[in-house]
Amino acid sequence: MVGLVDGNNFFVSCERVVNPKLNGRPVAVLSNNDGCCVARSNEFKALGIKMGTPYYQLKDREFPKGDLVFCSSNYELYGDLSRRIVSILRDEALDVEQYSIDEAFIWPPKRSPDDLFAYGRRLRAKILQWVGIPCGIGFAPTKTLAKIANHIGKKRPEGVFVLPDDPAEILASIPADEVWGVGRRLPVKLRAERILSAKDLRDAPDDVIRSVGGVTLLRTAMELRGKPCLMNENGGADPDSITCSRSFGEQVTTKDALMESIANFTAQAATKLRRHGLLASGCNVYAQVVTAGMFEGGFSGWADNFHGYTVMFPQPTDATNVMLRTIREGFDALFMPGARYRKSGIMFFGLEKAGGAFQADLFVPAEKREASPLYRTIDALNAKLGRTKVFSAAEGIGKRSWKMRRAMLSPRATTNWAELLVVK
Repeated sequence: MVGLVDGNNFFVSCERVVNPKLNGRPVAVLSNNDGCCVARSNEFKALGIKMGTPYYQLKDREFPKGDLVFCSSNYELYGDLSRRIVSILRDEALDVEQYSIDEAFIWPPKRSPDDLFAYGRRLRAKILQWVGIPCGIGFAPTKTLAKIANHIGKKRPEGVFVLPDDPAEILASIPADEVWGVGRRLPVKLRAERILSAKDLRDAPDDVIRSVGGVTLLRTAMELRGKPCLMNENGGADPDSITCSRSFGEQVTTKDALMESIANFTAQAATKLRRHGLLASGCNVYAQVVTAGMFEGGFSGWADNFHGYTVMFPQPTDATNVMLRTIREGFDALFMPGARYRKSGIMFFGLEKAGGAFQADLFVPAEKREASPLYRTIDALNAKLGRTKVFSAAEGIGKRSWKMRRAMLSPRATTNWAELLVVK
């Protein structure tokens, strides 16, 4: 059996952990730069406000059930609480596969339905007591069925549901296009084959399913039949590339500000690279121009263009200073005087394990592809004293106008000493 543990309205629940006054109130968490609603409490949903509604359309409106509460995305808090939940799951389950920041598949030690139900309730209570996040838990023979069981469990008072041996009635009530793994472009083709429900998809002939959605849809149908086809998708594997990119809080027009943003994102991505014990061979650097006139005083109309360049490091490295020195050499090819930039980013490629075997070149001096001891020390200091205690001057000092807007940011109470909660 497979279980799916999913945090209820996860971002909102995280906000309520550090601010209990938000319990029972209509709360929404906003996207980057406080753009639109990306998470909503049940009270917020009950007002009929849809996911993705822009903040500017809501901030001045009045509602009969009290004022709306908006929170900027506090990724530091959400990530830390997510890690705490996964830590509990690893202690309680035979295996864990984290699917997203608020979802994880688990392989429980219990087998019978009664045992699983009791196990799920105990696990849910432990997460609620230790972390403060309410969860829904569903158990089924496959991941796709566990998704369905979880959806049912989240709506029940106990928060746990074990899919019965014969789920035909349940599958018949679920539209086929709502099944996990069914692509957005398939509903029309499914209806043409009279595949309207999850049960229809489960029972359809294999050749019909293949003609509609290929082998991917066939795997989904097999999962609905109780035959596991989706293996552990992380398996501890290292990433093939690492990216860091953000939209700016304000448009950037100067060379220094654009380079600061790229240096900052390079440092963040390099930290993640070192966390995996990897070295990068090179990177793609890019920036996005979006303005009513691409250049000040230039042509009219909208431009939405990504500009970038690729650099190769002297040898695979995880040292931020080496990366920044190489990136700066090609920066003039990216920056265009007079252009307004709204976003920048970096992507490392050609990743390999630090200290691993590699094909040497007979005609060049021997090289060592090892982790940087300097940045190993810097990462340790930042982990102990705070993420930005030691950083490159290229990342900028003082106010950074390009930083993402988060005007309604809650305390980073679990990751920042200066923002710990005060008990009175």
